[in-house]
Amino acid sequence: MSDLAKEKAARLLKKRGSVSSLGSHEVRAKEPVGKTKDSISTVSYIDEHGHHDDNPRPTVQMENTYQLGPAKRFPVLTVKEILKDVLANYLQEEKYEAELCRQMTKTISEVVKARVKDMMIPRYKIIVVISIGQLTGQNMRMGSRCLWDAASDTFSSHTFKNSSLFAIANVYGVYFE
Repeated sequence: MSDLAKEKAARLLKKRGSVSSLGSHEVRAKEPVGKTKDSISTVSYIDEHGHHDDNPRPTVQMENTYQLGPAKRFPVLTVKEILKDVLANYLQEEKYEAELCRQMTKTISEVVKARVKDMMIPRYKIIVVISIGQLTGQNMRMGSRCLWDAASDTFSSHTFKNSSLFAIANVYGVYFE
């Protein structure tokens, strides 16, 4: 493995909260005797000596809730307002550039997901899909299909246009039993 690939993997693992055995001098994973090592191994911070020796965590037993439906419904109108606000703030003055819009879809989806999660809707999985395209007078149809329970799962959608681009934002709220 090249040094550049090792450095990139080490940075990625440190960002995720793990220590790479290739990039760490204090913590190294045990290697089998007589075998060569071809892959990157990781050691979690919790596995380091000294972090959990003094204060062992008590084991928590979880019981079934037997809750089959949501106590609070997914707030479709509130999420639609979040979509309107975020799309208008990020894209109002932007011109279409392919590379910029590729990054903007990632940024906008993370912002929308964070704002919806801040609402703390219990037991709903949040899926955010953002599409941005160039507005050149063409027609376009987008569709999506999902397998879900119509009684508890739902979505919110918003379309945004300015002089040079369009954006379609969908947030799916899928109830997790």
